[in-house]
Amino acid sequence: MTPVPLDARLSVSGQIEAADLPALAGRGVTLVINNRPDGELPAHLASAQAAALAADLGVDYRYQPVTFAALSRADVDAFTNAVAQAPGCVHAHCRSGIRSASLWALGRILAGEDREAVRQDALTHGFDIKEALAWLDRQ
Repeated sequence: MTPVPLDARLSVSGQIEAADLPALAGRGVTLVINNRPDGELPAHLASAQAAALAADLGVDYRYQPVTFAALSRADVDAFTNAVAQAPGCVHAHCRSGIRSASLWALGRILAGEDREAVRQDALTHGFDIKEALAWLDRQ
């Protein structure tokens, strides 16, 4: 896992493993958000196991699986609100980091930020949010 900081409070990455949770806690992460559906790929850390490990470290854990095919405004709002309400730093993950980064970007756009500026910001962090923008265009 290689965390990519998106702003002062939020980082994202691809799939995390059990050994990554103590490192996240050590970096001040108080909330981990899992945007990858359980069973999406075999042999990945299941959300229930990750939640138990996070709890042992005093880290909150939120299982919010999303796919672009079933993404909703409620998903974006839930992600945005969870990040905003967390008492400290947040780390979100999915298979590659793109869904987590897309939720961050969509939240910003839906809050009124300039779409192209947000797209460029995501690109500077290594995330092409084209699927998220296509979803937005369909709404």
